Amino acid sequence: QVQLVESGGGLVQAGGSLRLSCAASGRTVSSYAMGWFRQAPGKEREFVAVLRWSGGSTYYADSVKGRFTISRDNAKNTVYLQMNSLKPEDTAIYYCAAGTVAGGSSNLYHYWGQGTQVTVSS
Repeated sequence: QVQLVESGGGLVQAGGSLRLSCAASGRTVSSYAMGWFRQAPGKEREFVAVLRWSGGSTYYADSVKGRFTISRDNAKNTVYLQMNSLKPEDTAIYYCAAGTVAGGSSNLYHYWGQGTQVTVSS
């Protein structure tokens, strides 16, 4: 089992920045892909970014490419999502997820955090 706990959400003005954290515990995540997804009210959950823990390769949704950066801290077993140049349309609950296959489908991920709210005001 893997437990994931997100933190770092909040209210920010458009153009601002936030850094989300996802702390993993339980089974080691060194062989997992770690993803960030988000869900806005009334919308489907959508892929944001993924990082392969082994090797560190990353992949981003087009909507966040160039603004968001996913990274990891091996010593802390933590994945981060640095979000810059935030827009009101980035407002959503952001979820961290772990799975054995890296990809953009939420079905690939076995473990999920509880989510953290990000609100971007215009």
